[in-house]
Amino acid sequence: MSESVRPTGESTGAALARATALLAPLANDEARLEAEVLLRHVLGLTRAQLYAQLARPLLADQAAAYADLLARRLAHEPVAYLTGHREFFGLDFLVNRHVLIPRPETELLVELGISEARCLAHVAPAGLAIADVGTGCGCVAVSLAVHLPAVRVYALDASPPALAVAAANCQRHDVAGRVRLLPGDLLAPLPAPVHSIVANLPYIPRPELEALPLEIRLHEPRAALDGGEDGLATIRRLLAEAPAHLLSGGAVLLEIAHGQGQAVVALAKQHFPAAALAVHRDGGGQERVVAVRQVASTQVGK
Repeated sequence: MSESVRPTGESTGAALARATALLAPLANDEARLEAEVLLRHVLGLTRAQLYAQLARPLLADQAAAYADLLARRLAHEPVAYLTGHREFFGLDFLVNRHVLIPRPETELLVELGISEARCLAHVAPAGLAIADVGTGCGCVAVSLAVHLPAVRVYALDASPPALAVAAANCQRHDVAGRVRLLPGDLLAPLPAPVHSIVANLPYIPRPELEALPLEIRLHEPRAALDGGEDGLATIRRLLAEAPAHLLSGGAVLLEIAHGQGQAVVALAKQHFPAAALAVHRDGGGQERVVAVRQVASTQVGK
């Protein structure tokens, strides 16, 4: 019998319990869940299948793979990077160290993007165009495309490795034909104005980066986090560019950090003085999205 397929003597359940204890100082209440997710990843099992096989002995190669993942997790590597997956807006996305890990609070940006698109549908019988700026793994662009089958999405990012991940996720969710990936800085790559712009840009103030949890600070791409001295450097540049790339009556939706709402609204007023402005809070009551909604210009003779 090959050493790699020889039973170790430790059951799946015992390995899960041991891993939970190891992860407890790091993951606290999430320790059991993290241990389970990593073990399911190694074994290729659903949750139900895992719990039906807790008495099964682990094979040597499975035990070695699990030990490796646990060691990396104990070194603060995020679970999503270890498994290569993260769920977002009900969809499964591929992720790696080149992209920010999707977070539940960003789902509000998608919800508002879908709502804006449905409100604007009457102005574009041939179909709306949306720009997702700083697309990363493509979770926002893909989610919009999946839920808005008549919409075209431009997914923009300055990072070619990030766009490669986004391309894989477009294929994974069968929207590659409606999501166009464009490399470049902010809105510069757009071939034409769009009806709406959504963006989850870097917004962490630079002085606060070193205080971030180790999982984020050591492993997630700093370029996707660093918002300059006040956290608003990239948002400020986008708002300055947006009027030239937004069609009449369109909207800009910007994810922000809690406490940035008033400052971002003030910036938006500089470039969209006649727009309706609103700060939307996430499920936790935190400021999360600033919405800039233009008033459609009157078309003479129509």
